[in-house]
Amino acid sequence: MAQRFLRALGRLLWAGVLAAGFVVSAYTAFNGFVRRGEVILPDVVGLSLDEAQARMASAGVTVNWRKERDRFDSKIDAGKVVLQIPKGGTPTKRRSNVDVALSRGREMIEVPDLADQSIQTVLVRLKAVGLVLGRSFGVFSPGGAEGSVVMQTPAPGTLVDPSTPVDLFTRLGDVGESFVMPDLIYRDYDTVRAFFERNGFRFGSVKYEPYEGAAPGIVLRQHPLPGHRLRRRDVISLVVAGGDRIGGGSPAPPDDGSIELAGIDDPPAIARLGTGSPAPPSIRSMELAEVRR
Repeated sequence: MAQRFLRALGRLLWAGVLAAGFVVSAYTAFNGFVRRGEVILPDVVGLSLDEAQARMASAGVTVNWRKERDRFDSKIDAGKVVLQIPKGGTPTKRRSNVDVALSRGREMIEVPDLADQSIQTVLVRLKAVGLVLGRSFGVFSPGGAEGSVVMQTPAPGTLVDPSTPVDLFTRLGDVGESFVMPDLIYRDYDTVRAFFERNGFRFGSVKYEPYEGAAPGIVLRQHPLPGHRLRRRDVISLVVAGGDRIGGGSPAPPDDGSIELAGIDDPPAIARLGTGSPAPPSIRSMELAEVRR
């Protein structure tokens, strides 16, 4: 009885071994049939189109150049493969196709011509092409609307990287007739005042304060400063030696230790295009030199 059981168990085990061998053999044969003619795609990113086609041809694969997928890339030179589908290392069948796209190189933007355009228009145009507004400087320039562009840096047509700032020089408003302020220090106040009022200028604060070694009525300080732009609408302020009213000047205000500037600020240095500003007059002369605009 026991022997019969052992024989039956042996036959059953032997049948199991034969079945397992059959399954393994069938899987191996099927897998070989499926994989027959399969290759591993080479990686052609960074190669030229000709090099990529030659590399793929040796693997029995055809390259399709998808021009519509070409793109800018700062790391891969123009004309080199920047995209490969499927990627390198992927198993594929022989005589299959691989799509590639080429690099256009580093993206460069041509700076537009912004001359005579308003700041609002400039902002729109710069944003549209991928540039940004840089520094802005006011200059006096004849012709054109106030605030319009006179010059720009970089110049129109220059190729630059994206987000490059563009600096502008814009027109300031009409300043009218302008002069270079002469040096009034150590001049007689009455003479100075008569000279400017005769030429259509006006005075603001005239402050008197004692000053050792200076004769009464001598100008000690002035505003605007020598060499600065002076316009007829500007207010001239002076500090004069002496504690009493001198000549036809204004009464001495309370001595608070400061110069009242009648609400005007120091004139800015004049930004000019082309020729520079004329030199201020000699300290020995008091002529008004007109500023050429």
